[in-house]
Amino acid sequence: MRKFLVVLDESRECLNAMRFAAMRAAHTGGGVEVLAVIPPDEFNHWIGVGDIMREETRENIQVHFEVFAKWMRDRQGVDPELVIREGEPVAEIYAQIAEDTEIGVLVLGAGSGKKGPGPLISKLMKSAEDLPIPITIVPGKMTKERLEAIT
Repeated sequence: MRKFLVVLDESRECLNAMRFAAMRAAHTGGGVEVLAVIPPDEFNHWIGVGDIMREETRENIQVHFEVFAKWMRDRQGVDPELVIREGEPVAEIYAQIAEDTEIGVLVLGAGSGKKGPGPLISKLMKSAEDLPIPITIVPGKMTKERLEAIT
């Protein structure tokens, strides 16, 4: 089964990427894999404090994921899977793609502000020629109705 890999983060455009991936998966018989990456510098504290913060971050990711997962299950009939990795986001995206050969498309949401598409897209574009799969970039301002029409 071909999977759509979506990166879960706190950005608004992440919602459109999730919607697009779920709708495409539903229409093509594919799956959705949601990747959350915890940056390594987030837990540079005493060992005990760092462990507690890491666990809280994982719990927050799980809660955030469940919001998207419920919508995907209820509205699209797609049961997404969550993968949490720790490290540099671009390196972890490459590692996940290498480890899961069913991933066929990377789906990212593009920011619509003056700051550009977002740091993740900017970094990935610098090394996009090395990706073994295509990237779909979903505009953050695209309406839900337009997403439904094109998927």
